[in-house]
Amino acid sequence: MKVLAILPAFLDIENIKKSIDQIMPGLEIATNTEFEKNDADVVVITTFTPFGKKEMDKFPELKYIQVASTGYNNVDLKEVRRRKILLCNVPVANKDAVAEHVIGMSLALLKNFIPFDQQIKSGNWPLLTNSRELQGKTFGIIGMGAIGIKLVQKLIPFNVGIVYYDPRRLKPEDEELYGLTYLPLDELVKASDIISIHTPLSKETRSMFNESRFNLMKENSIFINSSRGEIVDEKALVKAIKEKNIYAAIDVFGVEPPDFSSELFHVDNVIFSPHIAGVTMESQERFITETIGNVIRYSQGIDPLYKVEDEL
Repeated sequence: MKVLAILPAFLDIENIKKSIDQIMPGLEIATNTEFEKNDADVVVITTFTPFGKKEMDKFPELKYIQVASTGYNNVDLKEVRRRKILLCNVPVANKDAVAEHVIGMSLALLKNFIPFDQQIKSGNWPLLTNSRELQGKTFGIIGMGAIGIKLVQKLIPFNVGIVYYDPRRLKPEDEELYGLTYLPLDELVKASDIISIHTPLSKETRSMFNESRFNLMKENSIFINSSRGEIVDEKALVKAIKEKNIYAAIDVFGVEPPDFSSELFHVDNVIFSPHIAGVTMESQERFITETIGNVIRYSQGIDPLYKVEDEL
């Protein structure tokens, strides 16, 4: 079995190679700007490498693609299906990181951390505050996969009410275990003080949050997107921020880096992070461990974990 890892050029390739050589000495590494035709039957990629027909044509022996990430929308699923290639991702390595990031963004908006910091650094000492508490709020989670469940677990000590929507409703015993209330999507949007999206990008979720859905949100509520930028209609979000005083925390964008001239970057009540909700030192170690473990399973004739099957 021949394995090629295609990694973004900005990573420390030499150190990664040294670390992986101890576990998988035969692994080849290329950057996403230099790989050519190759007889590898296993390819490991990140979300930074587009992988469609043109790229797959360079690998006539390709049987298995391992994405070292939760997301895999950089992979042409139609080509994967047509070529009968096995596709796996790593959906659990960053669940703690994303859940903590979402809670951190929630608190930053509720407590006005950033405006207070800016005012004090400018020499002002604000005496009045409209800060709010997290406890007692209704927290709506859209998408109850590994990250959604981890977010629930971390929210429980904050004494919030948790409502959720997912096309696949949890078992009643799981809802009872976590104290969850299932609501249809629009009902969740109406009921929530804070909404956090944790659903993959698909035909059904693209532009899920459009003008009509933002119109259902409470005034002064908080909208958090750490999933995929294309799930949100950006113009509709800006309108909701301006007209309904919606607060927003955005980690992902339809195009990255985004167009910084967009009105989204020039309205109040919004904080940003550069698609790093799931990126911590600890989560990156877990991604490497899970990815290598999956490739080793495959090499030993064992079914790898986290097959992407529903969309294929």
